[in-house]
Parts: sequence; C-alpha cells; structure tokens
Amino acid sequence: MISNRLSSITQAIAKGETSLGIEFGSTRIKAVLIDHSFQTIASGSYEWENQLQDGFWTYSLEDIITGLQKAYADMQQEVEHKYGVPLQTIGSIGFSAMMHGYMAFDDKNELLVPFRTWRNTTTGTAAKQLTERFQFNIPERWSIAHLYQAILNEEEHLPRIRFVTTLAGYIHWLLTGSKALGIGDASGMFPIDESTGDYHESMIRQFDELVACKGYPWKIIDLLPKVYTAGEQAGVLSAAGAKIIDISNQLQAGIPLCPPEGDAGTGMVATNSVRKRTGNVSVGTSVFAMIVLENGLSKVYPEIDIVTTPNGNPVGMVHANNCSSDINAWLGLFREFSDAMGQKVETGQLYNVMLNKALEADPDGGGLLSYGYFSGEHITGLEHGRPLFVRSPESKFNLANFMRTHLFTSFGALKIGMDILTKEEHVAIDRILGHGGLFKTPVVGQKMMAASMNVPVSVLSTAGEGGPWGMAILASYMMNKAHEESLEEFLDYKVFKNVEGQEIHPDSIDVKGFETFMDRYKKGLVIEQTAVDNLA
Repeated sequence: MISNRLSSITQAIAKGETSLGIEFGSTRIKAVLIDHSFQTIASGSYEWENQLQDGFWTYSLEDIITGLQKAYADMQQEVEHKYGVPLQTIGSIGFSAMMHGYMAFDDKNELLVPFRTWRNTTTGTAAKQLTERFQFNIPERWSIAHLYQAILNEEEHLPRIRFVTTLAGYIHWLLTGSKALGIGDASGMFPIDESTGDYHESMIRQFDELVACKGYPWKIIDLLPKVYTAGEQAGVLSAAGAKIIDISNQLQAGIPLCPPEGDAGTGMVATNSVRKRTGNVSVGTSVFAMIVLENGLSKVYPEIDIVTTPNGNPVGMVHANNCSSDINAWLGLFREFSDAMGQKVETGQLYNVMLNKALEADPDGGGLLSYGYFSGEHITGLEHGRPLFVRSPESKFNLANFMRTHLFTSFGALKIGMDILTKEEHVAIDRILGHGGLFKTPVVGQKMMAASMNVPVSVLSTAGEGGPWGMAILASYMMNKAHEESLEEFLDYKVFKNVEGQEIHPDSIDVKGFETFMDRYKKGLVIEQTAVDNLA
C-alpha cells in the first residue's frame, strides 16, 4: 500500500499533476506542494523578519527574492530526496502573502519607496478621511489608505507612480509579467463592488475627484492590478520567472498561475469557510474573524472591515491586534518557576496542563481581569498597550480562574466587534472554524471560543496545514474544477469530503460566564487607559 502511494506520487510529480502554493507570512515564507488528492507531498520554508526603516515596517526586495528561492529550493530538495525524481514541472502555482500594504513602482518597474507593510499605523488621517468620503470603512492597513496618506504628506514619488500592488501581487507580476490580483487580496487594496466583482466604480470616481487638484498624470484605476476570481487563470510562469524561482534552472516555463491571494483568503480555503453563514477565526499573536455575509451591513462600522472570499463573497472581518502574546509571557514565567524547582517540563505538556486548568474555573473567571495589550487596540480605542492583570480582594484568585481569565481576555476585543455583527446586524453564523496555535491543545480553546461567540466551533484535522496549503488548493481548483463547479462545491465534495473534525457547541453556563466577564472587561478599559497614560 505504501509502495503504491509512493509510486503514485512519483508519477504525479513527473507528469506535473501537482499544485504548489507559496505564502509570504510575517515571520515565515512557506512552500507546499500537493498532489491530485490534495495531500501535502513536500514543503519548504524560510524564516524572515520585518525591519523598521525610516519610520516604516518593511521587508527588502532582496529578502523577498531570497526567501522565495530558499523556500522553493527547500521544497525541491525534499521532492528529490523522498521521491527520487527532479522537479521540472508543476501543474499549477499560486502565491499568497500578508494582505494590504503599499508597493509602488514607476514606468521602469523600479520600487519607488520601500515596501510598507500592513503593520504600519501611519495612515490614520487618510483612513479616516477616505471612510468619511466613501461612507465605507477604510482601515489603516489598506493600500489606498497608504497611497492617500502619501498624497496628504506630499511625498515626492507620487507623480512617478505607474503601478501599485500588494506583496502577493508583486511576486505574481515578477514571475509572470501579469499585473493581477485575486479578488480577496484586491479587496484589501480598494473597496470591491460585489455585483461586478471589480473595484467600486463610484468610489473610484470619488477618489479621482478628491486628488484632481494635485495634477498627477494618472487615474487610480490605472494604478491598480486587474481583479480575478478563484478558478480563473491569471498568467503563466515566464522563462525569466522560472529562473528567478528556481536557481537550479530545472523548472520549466509555461506553468499556469492562479490569481495571487491574501493570507486571509487562503485561511478561509484551508478551513473550508468560504460558504455564506460560515466563518473562521485565526488565533495567534493577533486574532481575526472572517464571517461570510449573506447581506451587506446597514451602516459603516470602524470595527468591521468588508473584504471578500477568493470567489468574491462579501466578508465581515474583525481584526484585533492582541491575542496570545500575554498568555505566552505568563507561561514563560511558570516555566521559569518550574526550572527553578528543578522540574524540566516540555513546552507541549506545560501548555496542556495550564490551559486545561481553565476548564476547572468559575464560569466568569472568578472576578479576575486582565488585558493582554502588548500594542494598541483600535476596537477598544487604545493607541498603545500595557499588559495588565487586576483583581479585587474579593476575587477568587486561583490557577484555574487565572488561566480562564487570560483565555477569555484574548477574545475580548474580538468579541466587541463580533457583537456588532451578531447583535446589531443580526448576522447568522452556522459554524466557526478555528485554526492557530491555541487549538493545538484539544477542547480548551474551542470551548472558550464557543463561549465567546455563542456558536459551534470546529477544528478540522487539516487546520494545521495553513495558508500555503490553502493557496495550493486554489491553484488546484483552477486546473481541476468541473465545468461551473463553484469553489464551495469543490471544497465540500472533493477537498474536505473525508476530512475529520471536532465540533464543540457552546455551553450555556460558559456563555453566561463570558458575558459577565465582558461586562467587567468593558468597565475596566479605563484602568488600561490609565496604565497607558501613566506607565512609560
């Protein structure tokens, strides 16, 4: 059986019956090669970090190219080592990356200013003015906010711009010559009109009118990449592109590429949550929820970003800057104590034991309160953060309540945004798919999230595969979909047909306990603000 499987994979590699997804995350670039049964057959990665340059968080072009080549070479070597065949062709390829940000190029294809990533919070004025102008929420992270802030700052490079794109769009353009972008990633550049599947025409006109007095030799539509939806082909690997990605010069040109996407879109694909009334929550250093909407929202909310799935369905996105960092810091302290006592504990065991204590706690966390704000939190109006733990003399201070409080607070800001969707807009959610490090410990993270969301929370066995695998799935969908087969159908009946998962429904006692905690959380925000104001 094993030899048959190995032979099947070897033949798929030789015939090019594979799909490759490469995703540029904030700390890692990862390449995942899958076969026609959507199983990962090889992978490679490259670790990197952003740099603060002239007041902007950035990655250099050199590091972008080096990371691409290293991740690909790592995957390529695994193919040759495991299967004994050279990787000369691939059925389809797709690239994804951190959404938003600003990469502006001139008519010679030269980068005009260093890449400005989503992490930069220098666009507040522009975001606010554009939101008021469009009557549509424009977050600080979005590409159009970066461009308009540069206009407000009267930056010298503006008259020379001929093209603006995201990181995924740049990689795709570099390797194909096609100025393309998947609709999900494009929706983080400029608002998308669901009815046309393209940039919103009236807002395009509004923006041009807004900057007409500047006399720039361009219109905004001329700067933006062409929008594609999942399943469409968005270019082919050029001969020059093949030499860039594969420094061994084995990879053949002419491979079809699907539209480049953002990491939010690939997360939706990897968790099978692109169908309306579903959503996913990604839990890590930050936490964000993506809820696929049946209808538009009644008004503009600064807490809710409106983006799209890779096939163009509208999504309400709630993004909180802080999630697991404070939990990790506290568990690091407990590790120090354990080490000092001469008890060496494996990381996995430490997390399992400590997180499971939360299941023994009082429903509301015993009157304890914490804020894991390592940075500011726009949902709660904090420009800066101060990690904080507070209790009264009457609080029930024990380890179980301590751990439940820190898990609850990791979803606190997210809960405020989600309540807008569920309680004010009455958005229906059938299920939430969870993914991220918190869910490596079984049950606990799901129970806490189900309590906060008051909807069933599932974790699929594929959740650990992540965005690069989701990107490979999108590349496979382009090549292997049946006639008029939707992305939802492809995922439901082919990719996830036999995937196992665990679903946990909200417990009424936990839900009530979380609501009690949230009352305390909201009232205590003044304490957090005081800490920000008085602790340097």
